[in-house]
Amino acid sequence: MQSIISAKNVSMRFNLGIEKGYSLKQAFVDLITGKRRDKIDNDFWALTDVSFEVAPGEVIGFIGNNGAGKSTLLKVIAGVMNPTKGSVSVCGNICPMIELGAGFDMDLTADENIFLNGAIMGYSKDFISSKRDEIVEFSELSDFMSVPVKNFSSGMIARLAFSIATIVDPEILIVDEILSVGDYSFQQKSEEKMLSMIKGGTTVLFVSHSAASVKKICNRVIWLDHGHVIKDGDTSVCDEYVASFSV
Repeated sequence: MQSIISAKNVSMRFNLGIEKGYSLKQAFVDLITGKRRDKIDNDFWALTDVSFEVAPGEVIGFIGNNGAGKSTLLKVIAGVMNPTKGSVSVCGNICPMIELGAGFDMDLTADENIFLNGAIMGYSKDFISSKRDEIVEFSELSDFMSVPVKNFSSGMIARLAFSIATIVDPEILIVDEILSVGDYSFQQKSEEKMLSMIKGGTTVLFVSHSAASVKKICNRVIWLDHGHVIKDGDTSVCDEYVASFSV
């Protein structure tokens, strides 16, 4: 079966650009003495030679500590970033839910952002109009649709983002910890929606710090650490990850 996502030797480098001895006092000394401060080579590799294939309909959980490279990897897959080395090919439309409020204009109302976000996702105005009530009902934000999104809590933004993103079943859904900011009841509701999409054949890439959530939703787990793939296998990888903290 042809892969819907193929990542080959993906590496991502960031230059932190740290300068040695930077301070107002040091700048004054440098000015008087005519010395030049050199920038330290401080390359940070968020990902190093990451390779894997994703078959259509797979539900993959990405686990690892903060800074492991999970979010960076999903951004590369979503096309938000270009890898420093390697390549990623995607065969299918992607619905990324990577950063809270991405695609929203915080000065616009929730209602206006439904149409803005829908347009960014490639939906027509007529289509969004036909789905507007369904989006509002799922988000449970009917009393706040005329309120600027800048006045929303992070949980309310997550509700609105998820409700818009899942109005149709995309071929690939990317979810990066965004649902963790919502209240418990909406997390359960969103999880049920995701499970329904999974049954319909949607490929899901899911990042969460909850090993229990990953085990419940996913059928495959990739463990990342400092930009490297430590293990790629079934949900027992979650148990190995958790056990590593007691070593």
